[in-house]
Amino acid sequence: MCNLYSAVTNQQAIQRLFRVDRDLTGNLPPFPAIFPDQMAPVLRTAEDGAREFGLLRWGMPCPLQYGTRPVTNIRNAASPHWRRWLKPENRCLVPFTAFCEYADTVPRKTPVWFARDADRTPAAFAGLWCRWTGTRGTKAAPVEGEHLLFGFLTTEPNAEVGAVHPKAMPVVLASQDDCETWITAPWPVAAALQRPLPDGALAVVARGARQDPPDSLG
Repeated sequence: MCNLYSAVTNQQAIQRLFRVDRDLTGNLPPFPAIFPDQMAPVLRTAEDGAREFGLLRWGMPCPLQYGTRPVTNIRNAASPHWRRWLKPENRCLVPFTAFCEYADTVPRKTPVWFARDADRTPAAFAGLWCRWTGTRGTKAAPVEGEHLLFGFLTTEPNAEVGAVHPKAMPVVLASQDDCETWITAPWPVAAALQRPLPDGALAVVARGARQDPPDSLG
């Protein structure tokens, strides 16, 4: 399960790469460590059809039978809980430069960061988003009201990720064509993108740090 990733790409590069029509993020800082329930940059289709870039909160509503903990990683898209958000207007692109899985080492697990290459060429996770009303944030600093929430799909791991985390990896959209398909195509077409990247398509770019690049916070 991926519960930590980074997005440190230049804002203008994101706008060009993902064909942003409207950017609501302001002066977007780098995000070397994004954890569940934090705000993160996401591209979605707004009500007027514009491709809108904004900050959404990571963690979708949980199926009631499993409690109230937000869902960051979505595996079973066939579930009735998720089917309501599979239409194009509820799909989104989640830009990232690297994502973390934890190697099962002792005495503690080791963060291992994966990226497309050593230069951390940006890509996007295949995400879903929704509006939700309730309380999020921490007990010390609760945030009440309406929230824009997101999560991203997972699939079987490729060779690189499977060597560290054999259960799953995020669905990565590595090309502009895949990104376009994800946010515009009918679900039977878009669903085919829920697949692992080919073996050799990712590189391990860092180990041990809980942010990427490891020295980005000084």
